[in-house]
Amino acid sequence: MKKKIEMIRNRFLIGFALASVVLLGGCAKEELSTNIDNPSGIPSQHVVMAKVDLGGTADFALLAGSAITSTGATRITGDMGLSPGTSVGGFPPGILVGSLEINTNLATQGKLDLTAAYNEAAGRVSTDMVTLSGNIGGLTLTPGLYKTTSSLAISSGDVTFDAEGKPGSVFIIQIASALTTTSGRKVFLKGGALASNIYWMIGSSATFGTTSVMKGTVMAMQAITFNTGATLEGRALARTGGIVMAGNTIVRK
Repeated sequence: MKKKIEMIRNRFLIGFALASVVLLGGCAKEELSTNIDNPSGIPSQHVVMAKVDLGGTADFALLAGSAITSTGATRITGDMGLSPGTSVGGFPPGILVGSLEINTNLATQGKLDLTAAYNEAAGRVSTDMVTLSGNIGGLTLTPGLYKTTSSLAISSGDVTFDAEGKPGSVFIIQIASALTTTSGRKVFLKGGALASNIYWMIGSSATFGTTSVMKGTVMAMQAITFNTGATLEGRALARTGGIVMAGNTIVRK
């Protein structure tokens, strides 16, 4: 009787141990399958985007079509150009650390190159392209091509561009209509991302909210408006419309 009880006990212990191994193995498999690369849910892309060729536009911090207007203590680092318009107001008291080009050869060529760069960015395609819509506040974007069929906003949170340790990585955002950021919203760079490698192609106009922080080359078909205290690391390029500023800091990157 004692031997029989011992045999039953040993079988029970062996069965329990095997069940534990299976259970733990299942947990390990589930943990390995968890996607921790991008907590915001935006999938990583494998198609590598090349930089957009800005040509003669690259030297401009600001380039507009109809007019440039500023109020308050705006400071621009980089060249400022206008073509075919002629009206530039607010400098001084605004400060320009660069050259002012109004219908010069540089401004005219810059506008031609802006059109080419805009069309190049608009024509980019990718099998990995990610579709965005509405408000992208709170998202982390990894390198690649992004597209929206309507307007885009940064309003419910900040946006992070993560190059994932590859500083040369390029981000292109194709926006069919307007781009708007609300007051205080910021664009952050992570993992070696550079403002000079971010391109916003905007089908209509861009508006940046009070004290918002923007990064990248902004190419708008129409106008660009900076509300009080908004800053930009990159370029503000308006093809047909004007650029309006109010005590802003814009540094060409």
